[in-house]
Amino acid sequence: MKRNIHAAAGVLAFLFIATFWTATVVSELFLDHSAVTSVKVAITYAFIAFVPCMAITGATGFAMGGKSTFPILVAKRRRMPIIGANGLLVLIPAAIFLSIKAQAGEFDTVFYTVQVLELLAGATNLFLMGLNIRDGRQMSRRHQKM
Repeated sequence: MKRNIHAAAGVLAFLFIATFWTATVVSELFLDHSAVTSVKVAITYAFIAFVPCMAITGATGFAMGGKSTFPILVAKRRRMPIIGANGLLVLIPAAIFLSIKAQAGEFDTVFYTVQVLELLAGATNLFLMGLNIRDGRQMSRRHQKM
């Protein structure tokens, strides 16, 4: 049961970030400021579901992994603080800042500088979370063979 909850929460968190990232790029490149503002506001509201997904993923992962020294698990465990810090210190503050700036109609150099930072941080988290999903699937296949 814990394994299923962990997998579902992890995949949902990954999909949230992928959706945030894609909606941002599409709105910035192809739509007007009104659409960008809508995307920025929607992202901040989506945190209501996204943050618990991340918390559940981390909590269930640590609960299942315990103090195991299995190399794949150690690699996943090393990535999690980076993913978490990137989310808490860069992605969430940047998203809130960009939402406020967009709602004020302030699409200036500061807005776009933070936007680029947010996209880079989001891509980094997608990459690291993708590695964790890959490793989790590998561990799951290994566990099923036992």
